[in-house]
Amino acid sequence: MKYKRILLKLSGETLANKDSSLSKEILEYIAHELLDVYNKNIQIGIVIGGGNILRGGILSQDKYFDRVKSDKMGMLATVINSIALSNALEQNGIDNILYSSVNLEGVAKRFLAEEAINNLQNNKVVIISGGTGNPYFSTDTAAVLRALEIKADCVIKATKVDGVYDKDPVKYSDAVKYDKLDFDTAIEKKLKIMDMTAFTLCKENNLPIMVYNFYSAGGLLKILGGENIGTVIN
Repeated sequence: MKYKRILLKLSGETLANKDSSLSKEILEYIAHELLDVYNKNIQIGIVIGGGNILRGGILSQDKYFDRVKSDKMGMLATVINSIALSNALEQNGIDNILYSSVNLEGVAKRFLAEEAINNLQNNKVVIISGGTGNPYFSTDTAAVLRALEIKADCVIKATKVDGVYDKDPVKYSDAVKYDKLDFDTAIEKKLKIMDMTAFTLCKENNLPIMVYNFYSAGGLLKILGGENIGTVIN
């Protein structure tokens, strides 16, 4: 396997279907994808967004909602998603532990990097909810921050497309996919991979980002096995 310890970033929208904000079928799909990786003794950290339930930044565009309070609601949305994923992993025999960046006694343990690393080394999947625990920061930034804290080898971002393109492949048939990119080129071309705070953190700490199609069955295991099916940014 190319990497020993990873941080997987999932968007909240990946958990939803047309009928529900939390799809049992999709949760099972994620669990099965992770089981193949888990059985290869890859250490897995996970950060999930909350966009299928609520986005604080969007909610606060209505002046009725204070931005800080809106972001706190968004943090709690990530906790709901993380509990659902923890349950799905447990149902499929994957030992895991749920952390939160905010105090939620009785729901999730407060995140401590040293403890999380110890659990990873003991073959537990570590799910980290609650964003960074602070308003104004995205879950992309939270994912990179936690990846650095747990000393992950890379951040893997699961998306709806099979990598990074020079323009939106859904809108433009002539869009060109990048197999590899460096950070400076991605910034120069204004490619929307992550928000700039998250992306800068990766660049400054030489933390690779891998982008792949979440809906490609077996894709995560293929990436970790060295197959070039997505885009690598380093």
